[in-house]
Amino acid sequence: MGAWWDRNIIDPGKLPLLLALAAFILAFVVVRGITRLIRAGKGPFHNLTPGGLHIHHAVPGVLLMVAGGFCAVGSGRQGIGAGIAAVVFGVGAGLVLDEFALILHLSDVYWTEQGRQSVEVVVMAAALGVLVLAGFSPLGVADVGPEEHDGRTGVIIGTLVNFCFVVVALLKGKPRMAVLGVLVPLLALVGAVRLARPDSFWARRFYHDRHRTRARATLRYYRRDRRWAGPRHRLENLIGGAPNPTASGARGPARK
Repeated sequence: MGAWWDRNIIDPGKLPLLLALAAFILAFVVVRGITRLIRAGKGPFHNLTPGGLHIHHAVPGVLLMVAGGFCAVGSGRQGIGAGIAAVVFGVGAGLVLDEFALILHLSDVYWTEQGRQSVEVVVMAAALGVLVLAGFSPLGVADVGPEEHDGRTGVIIGTLVNFCFVVVALLKGKPRMAVLGVLVPLLALVGAVRLARPDSFWARRFYHDRHRTRARATLRYYRRDRRWAGPRHRLENLIGGAPNPTASGARGPARK
């Protein structure tokens, strides 16, 4: 175990990444647990409202991200300073992304249906962290062998091709596949060649006069969303708590 740890974590300089990922997940779990207790009226926790101003936890999260990010840049990849900076950054990222939906909509949508976007982004960020920790590099450069490193042209072409796949997947309304496709090129390729979502930019631009294609896309994603919406929402509810049935996004005492 010790040899594996040194070979795969310490020697490649991945310990700060592991600490940041662990701190990120732990911070999200803790803050979600606290907000759910506040929402239920249990425990000693309560909203921070000095002078009537509601202080969202994204505020200290931003400060921690800035402090941890600058310290990480200055401390390098080794030493105790790098580890501390990684933990600080990870905690800040967990606090900020837990309120991603609030930042996106500029409204307190924490316990609404729109608030599910925060959980989705946190899961996506955690997945990206795990992939990078496992050795995946952006745009698949990790898969390039020694011979290909000698010929930079092949590396550049492969990178640009995968980047095009990522962009097409994003335009087709598949942000999850596009983001993960940055690290796993096959996902970007699948997202790029399959039908676009009917509400995406690609469908509006290229399916406007192709009625059969648009109908196929509409039917496909209607069936897929109907099949997976229930399990996805149950998983999101398990992770982040179920939204209020009548929540409108307005700030109020039941915010957390």
